[in-house]
Amino acid sequence: MDSLLTVTVSSFLKLCKVKYYNFSPIHSVQKSFSFQTGDPLGPMAPQSDGGTSIWGHISGDPADKTFTALFHPKLKHLERGTVSMATAPHPSDPEQRLAGSQFIVTLGDNTDYLDGKAAIFGKVVEGFDVLEKINDAIVDDRGHPLVDIRIKHTVVLDDPYPDPAGLREPSASPPPTKAQLATVRIAEDEELLDEDANEEAAAEAERRRREREAAAQALTLEMMGDLPFAEVKPPENVLFVCKLNPVTTDEDLELIFSRFGKILSCEVIRDQKTGDSLQYAFIEFEEQKSCEEAYSKMDSVLIDDRRIHVDFSQSVSRLSEVWRNETNTKRKNTARRGGGGWGGVKELEKWRKYRNEDFEPDDNERGYRMVHGMEDLRGRHDKDGDSGKSGQRSRESAAVDDGRRRDQHSPDRQPDKYRSGYNDRNRDAERRSRSPRRDRDRDRDRNGRHSRPGDVGRRRDDREAPRRDRRDHDRGRGTGRDTDRYRGRDDYRSR
Repeated sequence: MDSLLTVTVSSFLKLCKVKYYNFSPIHSVQKSFSFQTGDPLGPMAPQSDGGTSIWGHISGDPADKTFTALFHPKLKHLERGTVSMATAPHPSDPEQRLAGSQFIVTLGDNTDYLDGKAAIFGKVVEGFDVLEKINDAIVDDRGHPLVDIRIKHTVVLDDPYPDPAGLREPSASPPPTKAQLATVRIAEDEELLDEDANEEAAAEAERRRREREAAAQALTLEMMGDLPFAEVKPPENVLFVCKLNPVTTDEDLELIFSRFGKILSCEVIRDQKTGDSLQYAFIEFEEQKSCEEAYSKMDSVLIDDRRIHVDFSQSVSRLSEVWRNETNTKRKNTARRGGGGWGGVKELEKWRKYRNEDFEPDDNERGYRMVHGMEDLRGRHDKDGDSGKSGQRSRESAAVDDGRRRDQHSPDRQPDKYRSGYNDRNRDAERRSRSPRRDRDRDRDRNGRHSRPGDVGRRRDDREAPRRDRRDHDRGRGTGRDTDRYRGRDDYRSR
């Protein structure tokens, strides 16, 4: 080993050998940087001297308390776990640094700030999980852990240096002194108790969470009607029996379990379609004591070559069914007495917006009419006169039928200054465009008689017949010239 490290390594090994570091506290913890230890009392003890070298520990001479630290030029604080002796400047020579018993262990890489201030003499080769725990410890503003972290024991595997004169190695690790015990803040065993308390608190919190979840699920089932009430509990006089043989019947179970007490009901659950046994059953006893006795003695009993399993029933389906039937029966009875329907509430809130309370439906009309209350129709239009008139007109227009709506848009409804001129123009147009034939056709259409194409031609011939008769008569009374003219035309046709 290099001569520069001989003194430092020798002092460290000998202090470990005499158990000097036992119960020394960890302090000055800087996360991801370093921590310091090596003082048996620690910096928080008033009587602490900061530690001493092996020579000062043996002789007791204050002059031997420290020694000159030597720095190896090739050793740097580059990796986590570097072990170096803590130093302080010499009082008379600032360039000379002194070391005692305290040492520093780095908690991170590239901590070159310590170069020239701490003398490197070793490194950590195993137990890095301890360094991680120290790095994650909760500390105060001065870097002291709130829960004590101390060196419990030291073991020297190999010591190549001779022991100094007067060194005595103890046969066993000495117990901590009173001065050391006085520096304890929170002991490690107290932390274990706290951890147990935390585990109990966590278990209690988990239990409360499950209870809240179960209560919420029960409330949901109550709202859906599957439970009579959320706090319902299973009956304590009903047994659940499973792993039955398919050939086992209700009578068989009742005969076997009846020796423990009176049985109110015994039912093997079967498939609704096929009627086959589902191999489990429910047995209801009259007394809870009989149920408990059957539970303790019939579990794992062989019945029909099957070893059954017996437990207390957790089902509340029968309670729910009984409650549901009773509730429905009460509602039906209330409805028959005129209590207002299944709910049994007669004075329900009535909405005028959707229901006409004063309307009595006819025999042919059932249900409610969609009506508007008078206060909805009046609304804000009653605040001023003009709005009231427009509201009155809107109510009148809403009350008339479709025919009257069309009449309101006719010329007769127009103001007087436009009515006369419009009527004159309209009358002249009617004289020019309308004919008696169109009037008659229109009258027929208004009466609902629709003509066919053949009927139209026939009616046209009937209307033109009198005209042809008058025309022929006039021709007969005409001059002979006209007669001869027409006769000649007939002769020409005959040719």
